Amino acid sequence: MVEISNLQIYELRESIIACRNAMRTELPDYDNDQEYEESLKRAISLAKSPSNSGHPNFLTGIRVAFDIKYPNYFSPELQRYHFIDIVTSSSKMHRLAGIVAKGSFNKYVLPETIELVQRLADKFNEDPSYENLIILLSNCPQGIELFMRVNTNYMQLRNLYHQRKNHRLVEDWGAFCDMVRGLPYFEEFINKGGHE
Repeated sequence: MVEISNLQIYELRESIIACRNAMRTELPDYDNDQEYEESLKRAISLAKSPSNSGHPNFLTGIRVAFDIKYPNYFSPELQRYHFIDIVTSSSKMHRLAGIVAKGSFNKYVLPETIELVQRLADKFNEDPSYENLIILLSNCPQGIELFMRVNTNYMQLRNLYHQRKNHRLVEDWGAFCDMVRGLPYFEEFINKGGHE
């Protein structure tokens, strides 16, 4: 099941202050607390606009990075989003036998499936031929758990959250949406921002 760790948020203050740049004649003072408070009011107002209007574009500057552990079937769904950059990830191609040896399967993979895959991994470890590799890869269950480091931004998380908050993969997308709900200004920028 999805597990998220090492969550980092970057450029929150700067992006909020920059949301008023269209009405400025000079660079903003990012260290000025009054500037921040005035900009925050404007940011909350802009975030109510639809994502495709251009008004809440400051959300693309609020970058979010995290580590995510996930079952193999989760990855193609996450990768369909426009701005989900995978910094680096675990590799089935290079380390599958080691991943199998660690027993990295979710709770839904049947014991007999795990046993089969472990036998195939052992066979590959004894003879790392192409044929043994492709047999191991081809029989690996979707419930094997992998991990990656991801970068994205509030705009993408806003779109993703509203598309996935009621998804049928409750444990996986539910954990992801829980992480999004825990972000600063979730209600103002993500939940109510431009969505009914």
